Amino acid sequence: MGRYPFLISVPHGGTAIPEAVASLVALSPGEIRYYSDPATRLVYSFGGRVACYRDTDISRMIVDLNRPPYHLPPKHPDGVVKVKTVHGSPVYQGGIIPEITTIHQLLMAHYFPYHADLDRILEPGRIALALDCHSMLPEGPPTHRDAGLPRPFVCLGNNGDAEGKQRPGTLSTCPAAWITALAAAFREEFGAGAEVTINKPFSGGFITNAHYWHRGIPWIQVEVSRALYETGSADPATASPDANRARETGILVWNALSRFWDGLG
Repeated sequence: MGRYPFLISVPHGGTAIPEAVASLVALSPGEIRYYSDPATRLVYSFGGRVACYRDTDISRMIVDLNRPPYHLPPKHPDGVVKVKTVHGSPVYQGGIIPEITTIHQLLMAHYFPYHADLDRILEPGRIALALDCHSMLPEGPPTHRDAGLPRPFVCLGNNGDAEGKQRPGTLSTCPAAWITALAAAFREEFGAGAEVTINKPFSGGFITNAHYWHRGIPWIQVEVSRALYETGSADPATASPDANRARETGILVWNALSRFWDGLG
């Protein structure tokens, strides 16, 4: 069987800390793993089944590839270069902000190459659908708009409304019929008790929106709850991901993606 014409992007699974900031980081290795969630590289390990797969070694706590490059501290503490976690803890010792020359170095080394690579890959005829693949905490963290609220097992985003339709004054990154069909495939795979939402709590980030706008190839952001493969997710000190459960979750995700695509024909 041939490969599916998908691009899989996994921008938040790396845990590496570049030497330029290693001595400044306040987060422990366990906290870096928690906020980066390397299990996403197990959940979405579809490289052999798709046209293209891209991930990164860099921790999102140092360079977040799914933020605009101009979302910089101190105005954007959870931006492309973070100074606070989603629980409000400082990323850097003493709450400092890295020097602008260091920020520039980080973006040039890690951020812009990733996006340039995605742009190069996105060729009509080679890629028919791009998927930006993430995990989410089971409940909204304190700094988010849905703080304390339970989240679904799966959230799909195309920058549209709850039915995937285009909102006034915006561009949706894939047809509404596609995202609703994909949501139905996820519900079938995950079972009747699994909530699957569209554009809530996440409607898609910088990667889906920027690259759809630039290349016109459809994008969908996929978020799976860490509750599917992790216990104690609310606290970095107690979170315990299970690699086998992460892989099992990935099987369900892949089955949903392939079921959806096969059904389009």
